[in-house]
This record gives sequence, structure tokens and C-alpha cells, in this order.
Amino acid sequence: QMVRRRQGRIVNITSIGGKVALPQSLPYTCAKFALVGFSQGLRAEAGRYGIKVTTVVPWFTRTGSHVNALFKGPAARLYPIFALAATLPGLAMSPEAVARRVVLAARRGEAEVILGLPGNLLARLYGLAPGLMADLFGLVNRLLPGDAAGVEAIRGMELEASLQSPLLRLAMRLGRGPAQRLLEYPAP
Repeated sequence: QMVRRRQGRIVNITSIGGKVALPQSLPYTCAKFALVGFSQGLRAEAGRYGIKVTTVVPWFTRTGSHVNALFKGPAARLYPIFALAATLPGLAMSPEAVARRVVLAARRGEAEVILGLPGNLLARLYGLAPGLMADLFGLVNRLLPGDAAGVEAIRGMELEASLQSPLLRLAMRLGRGPAQRLLEYPAP
């Protein structure tokens, strides 16, 4: 119908993982890079029909998704870092702020919008020095826990329940409100 009308808007929402190859996230990163490439190509091809395609690349959003993410073996030790990045105001964006920015980008017909200051900085650094950033992430990857082949994955909410640090438990509660509101986390 958009082709027939010779106008329309398509918004593809990916992730910062579509601009930056994140350590220990190869399958996720491949999927997100693929969507960025598809979206860029679709914009180029659909433009002749008056169709605008916008690629949205969000950083962490406070949706509570960390509680349903799966972690395996030694990588489960990374849950507190992942959860804090996905929870803390200033690091993670509110879903409402993300939605407002998505609508604005679509209305303007922007080709791409990277949301969140940390994501913008990371994507720019990666764009300016891809080799250096890939090597840096390679170093980070070597410092992170190793492969967990054959180990059963555990949901973030189960890992959260086993946290020992009272400070971490308090910080995790910050994300529970949005998670419960968006039905990612069971209500008490």
C-alpha cells in the first residue's frame, strides 16, 4: 500500500549492538547488525517510492528486560553489571523518552537515530577507530568469564534473587517498577 500511495514510513528498532560488536554477544550482535544493514538498504531502495525508513538504535532502556535475559555459567557473574546498566537513570533511558524520540525521528524522516549518550559516544568511537575499538573489546572479552557450552541458562530474575550485596539488591529494585509495569517481572 505504501508503494501504491507513494508515501509511508517504516521504523526499524535495533540496538547499540547493531553498531558496536559487544563482547560475548556475537549471535545478538550479528542479528542487530543485520537489521541495521537491512534498514539502510531498504531506505535506499524504498526512497524512490516516497517511503522513509528510519533506523532506531537505542542504548539500554528501563523496560526490565534484564530480568528475562538469559545468562550462562560464569557469565552469570555479569548480571549485576548488565542489570545496573539497564536500570539506573542516567545510564538507561525511560521507555517514554525512547518512544518520544522514535516518533520524532519518524516524523522528521531521519535515516538513523542513536539513543542515549553512552550509546552515541560508543558508536562514534567505533566509527572513528573501528580497529582500535575491536581490539579493545577483544581485550575486554578475554577478561570476561569464559565459554559456558553445555551449561543451562538462568533467567536474570533468578540471579537477582541470589544477590548477596544489599547495595546491589537495592539498585536492582529501581528497575522493578518499570519491569512490573511493562509485565516483564511478576508483581509481588
